[in-house]
Amino acid sequence: MFSEKIKKPSVIPGFGLTLGFTLLYLLLIVVIPLSGLFFKTATLSWQQFVDAVASPRVLASYKLSFGASFAAAAFNAVFGLILCWVLVRYKLPGKKIIDAMVDLPFAMPTAVAGIALTAVYSGQGFIGSHLEKLGIKVAFTPLGIIVALIFIGIPFVVRTVEPVLMDLDREIEEAAASLGATRLQTFTKIIFPNIFPALLTGFALAFAKALGEYGSVIFIAGNLPMISEITPLLIVIKLEQYDYAGATAIALVMLLASFTLLLTISMIERWSRKNVLA
Repeated sequence: MFSEKIKKPSVIPGFGLTLGFTLLYLLLIVVIPLSGLFFKTATLSWQQFVDAVASPRVLASYKLSFGASFAAAAFNAVFGLILCWVLVRYKLPGKKIIDAMVDLPFAMPTAVAGIALTAVYSGQGFIGSHLEKLGIKVAFTPLGIIVALIFIGIPFVVRTVEPVLMDLDREIEEAAASLGATRLQTFTKIIFPNIFPALLTGFALAFAKALGEYGSVIFIAGNLPMISEITPLLIVIKLEQYDYAGATAIALVMLLASFTLLLTISMIERWSRKNVLA
């Protein structure tokens, strides 16, 4: 049965050739580079590994990187859904411009984004000066990191949810309304279950992007040890100090933690998709 499924005719001929190319591509681009982390880290003794990945400074960077990435992705999941809803369901002036602005973080160099955000949210910036009068300091604090991660992560949520929301049949909503369902019931019982898998995917993509973000963050973070120092910056510092084994050890911890979290989110997404289809 399995061999029959493999040999089914396809638009692209040559199962062996395409499979071989796929495996070779993944091997060269993903497996071999990542396996280098394991081999380089293996040169450390167990005590050296623990000292490299569990020092107070490194633990503080883990807490900040994962915490800020999760907060930014959660924020984008909520407000990205609202933005996506407005773009799909309403006709408004300048809609094409707004739609293009959503993709701006994709095209903008991360360093440019970091400089722009720092200029706006610093104490002398247009927004930052008003916020500081209220006792809220953004630039050079963990809050500034979250702002930068929200900026670079919003397109992932919008572009993931948008096609699902566009394909959602409005007649289902009208049928629910004709049966006496309120707007809240229609959203929670009909709309949200259908878009939740896509929203979860957008959240996971935004979280993954935020976790590895470097360029836009270092300008607005302040990079104070134990306060606003992210893990990618610590890896760069280790590399500049020629401590390659220490850098790969920290990177390995980030890799394993990120993979575990993304795998968990992927399993939840598949489970939710099956429930929707059922």
